[in-house]
Amino acid sequence: MLFSRFKNHLPTPEEALKGRPEREFAVPDRHTVLGTSLLGPYPEGTEIADFGLGCFWGAERKFWQTEGVHTTLVGYQGGHTPHPTYDEVCSGHTGHTEAVRVVYDPAVVPYTALLKLFWESHNPTQGFRQGNDVGTQYRSAVYTHSPAQQQAAEASRDAYAETLRTRGYPDITTEILPATDRPFYPAEGYHQQYLDKNPAGYCGIGGTGVSCPVGVAPADG
Repeated sequence: MLFSRFKNHLPTPEEALKGRPEREFAVPDRHTVLGTSLLGPYPEGTEIADFGLGCFWGAERKFWQTEGVHTTLVGYQGGHTPHPTYDEVCSGHTGHTEAVRVVYDPAVVPYTALLKLFWESHNPTQGFRQGNDVGTQYRSAVYTHSPAQQQAAEASRDAYAETLRTRGYPDITTEILPATDRPFYPAEGYHQQYLDKNPAGYCGIGGTGVSCPVGVAPADG
């Protein structure tokens, strides 16, 4: 019953698992598709974007296929437990959502284009679920790394929300919050580029079929 409760309830810091001072597993050095470093250092001029849009296996593939993306990695973000494991996150007792970190060259792919891909690749109106995947770890989220990213994310949300309403969808439930104090914890090695290693593996990513307006925010970065 406790597990079921935390499928639809974010734990408070007091309720969350205590975690650990450091990661208890290794993360691969290189991206299996792009050949780039997963944990950095990253090239000068690249920037970071963090997105949660359901099961991170299929979500990561959406971004590594995008021109201008230097590297991608999956992990856990937005919760309370330091250095969680996959099983802990899936229990709902950490408060994290499954996230994709995207390291990109803004001269090639602007942040607004990544936001468009984010919105159109999932259903952001479902709360603590994404399709048949149910739980707080599947909630929609954008964690921003600058005021410009925050402004662009909020503007794109508002524009897309209006478009979705005309198609009969409810309000967007995506949380848009600064990445400050919401660290990204890389996931276990077998999750990284999972669908490259397992081409026939599960992919729960599916959008609404409604196009997201672009050019809704002048800021980038």
